[in-house]
Amino acid sequence: MKAPECFDGTQPFKVRSFIQSCKLISHNDPANFSQDRKKFLYTTSFLICRATKWIELYLSNITNQDPNYLLNSWKLFESQLFTLFGDPNGVRKAEAELDSLRMNKGERALIHHFRKRFPSRILDQLASHSSRIDSLQDLLHITLELDTRYHERQNEKSHHQEKKPEDSKSNSSHPQDYSSSSQKKKKNFQKRDKPHSSLLNKDFKLMNSEKERRIKEGLFTYCGGKHSLVFCFKRPQNKLTQPGKSLSEDHIVFNGLQYFSSRA
Repeated sequence: MKAPECFDGTQPFKVRSFIQSCKLISHNDPANFSQDRKKFLYTTSFLICRATKWIELYLSNITNQDPNYLLNSWKLFESQLFTLFGDPNGVRKAEAELDSLRMNKGERALIHHFRKRFPSRILDQLASHSSRIDSLQDLLHITLELDTRYHERQNEKSHHQEKKPEDSKSNSSHPQDYSSSSQKKKKNFQKRDKPHSSLLNKDFKLMNSEKERRIKEGLFTYCGGKHSLVFCFKRPQNKLTQPGKSLSEDHIVFNGLQYFSSRA
């Protein structure tokens, strides 16, 4: 183990380190330093200059075996060494140094600790920022601006969502009206077609029972009117020879021949 450095008594801040070095050596070799006197003699061998003059008075009476004598008490020797060569205001200076402690971190370290608390949405926007941010002040400014824009956008979305249900309600009324009207038309169509479907067979011809009924009642079996086939206005073959003229009950064309009703 390295021997302690010599102490001359002119630098009060070195007293503590000198004592600690000597105590470390004696604790690691208890066989050779079993007595306080041996510790004292070993430590004083590293005292020089001013510190040597102080200890010479005690060395002159080395035969003194009194346990309270400086040579025989390590605690007393250590206390005297601090009193004579240590800093008398050491405690006050230590307190002042503790009060004046400052965090000596660079700008990048401050930015790192500040970014650790950011939400992911802010970090994503900072990642897409065009320029590198090397100043904590710039980071604060940009972060506040991004956060303000985000909340403004959220407010816009909330207002838009509040208006959207009203529009959907007004628009939804039209499909309902359309569907209801279409259903009504469908029902009317079914009601209108139902009687006719009951009179026709699968070949879309009048059923025999319906034919007999119409013959008994004097109805025409083609359209249901009270006239003969020759004078049926609804039959496609009965058309005028001259296009554009309206069909009349007196002038009928049947199989290319012109007929006149009995009324004529």
